[in-house]
Amino acid sequence: MTPSEAHKLTLTVDAQHKVSALLLAPPDAFACCVFAHGAGASMTHRSMEVVATELAQRGMATLRYQFPYMESGKKHTDPPALCHATVRAAVGEAAHLMPGVPLIAGGRSFGGRMTSQAQASTPLPRVQGLAFIGFPLHPAGKPSTERATHLHDVKMPMLFLQGTRDALAELQLLRPMIEKLGQRATLELFEDADHSFHVPAKTGRKDADVRAEMLDALVAWTRTTVARQR
Repeated sequence: MTPSEAHKLTLTVDAQHKVSALLLAPPDAFACCVFAHGAGASMTHRSMEVVATELAQRGMATLRYQFPYMESGKKHTDPPALCHATVRAAVGEAAHLMPGVPLIAGGRSFGGRMTSQAQASTPLPRVQGLAFIGFPLHPAGKPSTERATHLHDVKMPMLFLQGTRDALAELQLLRPMIEKLGQRATLELFEDADHSFHVPAKTGRKDADVRAEMLDALVAWTRTTVARQR
């Protein structure tokens, strides 16, 4: 499937906010990922489109969507409560459009964190697991684990897909944080990849190779998670 085959949607977040979304669903999808963008790139950014396309090729549907600030062209992110409401609207639409198809939710960086905060506050209907593509544990150069405190209130399987050179998730903090979450948390590391899953040319690997490994890991985890809960 290609990005042009995605079905365009409009989500109503609340009385003041509507946002765009894209559903890319292969025939007989085994699961659907409600997939949020990062702080600085929209749902149509190439990094989002290629993930959605390559997941569709692996049998997984995606519902990508905008946060209101991105929809209106603003630079600053929305307040958390509005982001959480947007996550819920997207999950609700995915549940409506994909009846009987297991749902996971998450996204890139900021989008994944907003999804986990929403889940920690009130469980997302029909969602069976959360998947993070580069969870932003802390700002670059400011190591901390405060952003992970809410994860202890997430009572479902979580997958962390992280590069070993991610400046927003130093390994000496990330590893023990995930260990404290217990069996519900899975960490998959990708050698030499940064927060955008870019690898230096000197490694002899290409970004596409790392992305393929990352998406294979996401699909394998989703199949296992879905199978365990069905």
